[in-house]
Amino acid sequence: MQVPDPISENTLHVAVLGAGHVGLVTAVGFAHHGIRVRVGEADPTRLATLQSGGVPFHEPGLEPLLAACVAAGNLTFHASNAEAADGAVAVFLAVPTPAGLDGSADLSAVESAIRSIAGVTADDTAVVIKSSVPPGSSPRIRAWMEESGCAGSLAVNPEFLQEGKALEGVMSPTRVVVGSDDPAAAEIVARLHAPFDAPVVATDPASAELTKYAANAYLAMRVTFVNSIANLADVVGADIADVVEGIGLDSRIGSQFLRPGPGYGGSCFPKDLPALIAAAAERGLDLGLLRAVVDVNAAQIDRVIGKLTDAIGPLDGRRIALLGLAFKADTDDLAGSPAVGLAEAMLAAGASVAAYDPAVRAVVPGVEQTASALEALQGADAALIATEWPEFGLLPLDEMAAALKGNVVVDARNMLDREAARAAGLDYRGMGR
Repeated sequence: MQVPDPISENTLHVAVLGAGHVGLVTAVGFAHHGIRVRVGEADPTRLATLQSGGVPFHEPGLEPLLAACVAAGNLTFHASNAEAADGAVAVFLAVPTPAGLDGSADLSAVESAIRSIAGVTADDTAVVIKSSVPPGSSPRIRAWMEESGCAGSLAVNPEFLQEGKALEGVMSPTRVVVGSDDPAAAEIVARLHAPFDAPVVATDPASAELTKYAANAYLAMRVTFVNSIANLADVVGADIADVVEGIGLDSRIGSQFLRPGPGYGGSCFPKDLPALIAAAAERGLDLGLLRAVVDVNAAQIDRVIGKLTDAIGPLDGRRIALLGLAFKADTDDLAGSPAVGLAEAMLAAGASVAAYDPAVRAVVPGVEQTASALEALQGADAALIATEWPEFGLLPLDEMAAALKGNVVVDARNMLDREAARAAGLDYRGMGR
């Protein structure tokens, strides 16, 4: 069949179902390159925010780019998935796939999205799974398409975005992975990504699904590895910064994702590893290496709390300043955040927690959320830096020392200059330092 060019034929458009981080950034990326995009979003509050020109989450640079795409007429938002998808050359599903109680991925939102567009897709529509679905999910998704009468060909096009750097990831992708058994559907997805000038990996659906999970599992493993080495550095008197420099200069290793901290978090790693483990277990395969990664990462919260109690004793009745709540800098996402895990552990131990985060506005139960870092530090028995916001590394150390009632700073992100902190009278405790 003749594959249409979605860019040159201005009567054609693509649909993106789901205006979360992945869906919205993907939609803006396409619209920025002149492709007409209709976004379907079921949440009325989020939809209202988008239709009024706002962005419902923190992502640097996204709001002005979205506004420009809307003004150019390339981006619209719809309460109905069917309305968004009607006539689309490709429909991208970017709906949540949260972890179930057993760790497996819950694909009910994918099924619901498939059924919602059943009446408007055509035989030559590419139905594209952008959501993270475990390897081996495609047969089940095809069955939903057949049961509901959803026409079109299935393709899997996983995302590799990093929150806080999502625009960079969508505008300058390192690769585009397309998995489909239908060459025409794969070609549509590849043509849509042509303006992004990235290598295209064309494969089968199962391989595309596994590529996403394998990438996240490997990165999570690197985070856990460096935390384990940092813990060893603590007890043998080594400096993890020098160790990372030494191993990172090896071209076989590199330095990315080798920064110690309180553990990985976010919307992907904490759910994708258990989902991959569960998918393997369903088929009789034990991914023991990844189970160890999950277990070691979970223990890192206790490791950080241990640094705090070693310094000030039992936490009951103590006031702790927590700098950071988001799982990483440049986002307001609390999903799987180790900072929130630290807050919960301190509250459970009887401490009171005053926290500051530059982007987080959501309420964290039990935590006093302040308007500035110095306000959180005021009168605290100790400070704990939990998120790597650059401004925390720039805090005047003399002002920090003056604000604290105690003098202990547990720097779980190694943000501060160790010697300068000690010169300011602070009892500095870093990770692997």
